[in-house]
Amino acid sequence: MLLTTHTPEPHAKPRFDDIFMELAVNLARRSHCIKAQVGAVLARDTRIISIGYNGPPAGTHNCDEEFQGAGCPRDSKGSCSLALHAEENAILYAAKNGSEIEGATIYVTLSPCIACARIIYSMKIARVIYLHSYAEYKGIPSDEGVDFLRRFGVTVEQYEPGEGVTLLAEPPLSGPANAQKTAGTPERDSSLR
Repeated sequence: MLLTTHTPEPHAKPRFDDIFMELAVNLARRSHCIKAQVGAVLARDTRIISIGYNGPPAGTHNCDEEFQGAGCPRDSKGSCSLALHAEENAILYAAKNGSEIEGATIYVTLSPCIACARIIYSMKIARVIYLHSYAEYKGIPSDEGVDFLRRFGVTVEQYEPGEGVTLLAEPPLSGPANAQKTAGTPERDSSLR
């Protein structure tokens, strides 16, 4: 949710970065994953190309219904074995429908993991705007996906709200790395992705 911290000028309009990140935050709330919720918006200029959120492939199952309490089975690295990431869902849907992806911007509520970063680079997405750090989420020393994308010339920025705007969004989980940031939110397992 976007809040303004002061009365805007009569004809002041929010930036598209603010609009698209707010949409990504709201899309994350659609996720059926009980471990974390991540949203993505793929856009070019002022137009939305595709949207996505993390979860299993359409038509298979919903983790919060089929695997209540524990979530879906984990793979050998402790990540969801059945889920697609928000970026993957947005990119796959755009590609499936023949949308032009090259040169686009993707807005994500969690910075891309290394696997998603490789897909973003391969699809020639030009810019990535993220809200929360994947490294902080996983408790690892660096954002490998962000580092990879920057190394190969993709513009990557952490989202900064426009002047007078506050984006209300909790991190995608309340695990050990984020316990103090999300005081008062329900405890969730931090092993997604």
